[in-house]
Amino acid sequence: MRSACSFTDYIVICSGESDRQLDAIHNEILDTLRKESVIPYRSEGRSESGWILLDYLSVVVHIFSRDMRSFYDLENVYVKAPRLLSIQ
Repeated sequence: MRSACSFTDYIVICSGESDRQLDAIHNEILDTLRKESVIPYRSEGRSESGWILLDYLSVVVHIFSRDMRSFYDLENVYVKAPRLLSIQ
């Protein structure tokens, strides 16, 4: 990402089908990384808003509802950044 932005090395964009699924994704990321003693620098949003952000400084994770992911369209904002993996 450094070629496309100055604030992080990687951006992860994922989405879920429901508030429950967004919470599950969010909790799994937190729990998995916490086991490795990695905690987010900052966390914002809630599943009810359709967007949860986890900022680990070198990695920023966006967890979207499908509608919010389509609305913000971050894939096109960072279109020039190289993609490591893309699963739809």
